[in-house]
Amino acid sequence: MPANPPVSNVPEFSVSEVSQAVKRTLEGTFERVRVRGEVSGFKRAASGHLYLALKDENAVLDGVCWRGMASKLSIQPEDGMEVIVSGRITSYPGRSKYQIVIDSLELAGQGALLKLLEDRRRKLAEEGLFDEARKRALPFLPEIIGVVTSPTGAVIRDILHRLADRFPRRVLVWPVLVQGEGAAEQVAAAIQGFNALPQAGPVPRPDLLIVARGGGSLEDLWAFNEEVVVRAAAGSAIPLISAVGHETDTTLIDFASDRRAPTPTAAAEMAVPVRRDLWLQAVDLERRMTAAAGRLVEERRTQLEGLGRGLVDPRRLLEEMTQRLDERAERLKAAWERLAKDRQAQIARLEAALPHPRQLLAVKGEQLAAAGGRLETVRPRLLGERLAVVEGLGRVLESISYRKVLQRGYAVVRGPEGAITTPEAVTPGLALELEFAAGRATATGGEGPGAVGGRAPARPAAQPVAKAKKKKPPSDDSQGSLL
Repeated sequence: MPANPPVSNVPEFSVSEVSQAVKRTLEGTFERVRVRGEVSGFKRAASGHLYLALKDENAVLDGVCWRGMASKLSIQPEDGMEVIVSGRITSYPGRSKYQIVIDSLELAGQGALLKLLEDRRRKLAEEGLFDEARKRALPFLPEIIGVVTSPTGAVIRDILHRLADRFPRRVLVWPVLVQGEGAAEQVAAAIQGFNALPQAGPVPRPDLLIVARGGGSLEDLWAFNEEVVVRAAAGSAIPLISAVGHETDTTLIDFASDRRAPTPTAAAEMAVPVRRDLWLQAVDLERRMTAAAGRLVEERRTQLEGLGRGLVDPRRLLEEMTQRLDERAERLKAAWERLAKDRQAQIARLEAALPHPRQLLAVKGEQLAAAGGRLETVRPRLLGERLAVVEGLGRVLESISYRKVLQRGYAVVRGPEGAITTPEAVTPGLALELEFAAGRATATGGEGPGAVGGRAPARPAAQPVAKAKKKKPPSDDSQGSLL
């Protein structure tokens, strides 16, 4: 038989009991601690929780920051960042690990802040947010100035006082937090809000922006080093002056703004000129312009007088021209008289060379009488030739006249529309006119083609036409007489 196992007086625990005991011990011993270390393995879960590890040269401590606290951290952790976290030590039974639950996080010392600041500056500079080509000129005299700052404190009073002394302008203040949690987001929202104002809206859009804050430590000014503020300043369509801290303070918004002022008061001096200086400058310019105009008039007067001395006296010049005109008039009168005498002499010579009109008429009369005598000798012969031609044409016309045919027993039948040449054209009752060699008669068309049904009373027979003389053509000859 096997021996009975030895009985132990050590209590027996389950795994969960041991884990819970360890958890209570840790949380009871380290109720709240501050731990300094370098961030490693940082990641943000989809749920919004933050997971990281804090390490030094000898150990590693896991850390977690729940979503509700992560949104309240003043600085977002990054790998390699040396930080100081505050929280409570607890365990994670699921993996037998202990960790710190973080409720606050801050950079460990000035050196860590400066390193983070330099890394961020280098990153934004590589993106071109600090390029000089992006910067715009400030308006000479803005009508409206927008100020992003705390509504309480000396900064806004200094700006308003300086503007009133130099050149009063209308000021719109966008109140924001300038330090602590949420300050960076408010400053960025104010810059973007001023840029989003419409040109003709109920709230006028500023011509110039001033982002101002008083002096402080690097931690106090850290909101103006956040990326959201730097990107808002670089993307502003309105020219922007940054006036954060004192002259020795430098923040990243200074690199992104169009102008950097060492103090808020200096920003107001950059924004507007001195009205009295402008007035004095205008007075001086007016005085200089008046003096310059006077000098110009005097120079022109002197120049005109010098030119006048080189000119001839107008009265003397007019007298010379008058004398020359009189001389030309006398010469023109003499020339006209000589021309008239020459023309008269020429006319007299031509008149002497021309014959008297009576002589011309006598000569022309003799020439006409001689021509008339020659015409009388030629006229009988020419007249006989013309009569012979006319008699020949009359015989030809007589030979082709239709009346020759009528003398051989034929007749011409005419209807209302003219001569009828076919039997079909004769209809019963059609009035006909018959022309014979001895005269004309009327008739009426009868039944049947070509039949004559009756005879209308004949008109008195025309008297026999006396035989025309051979020299006289017929009465209806269209040729006419040639003489």
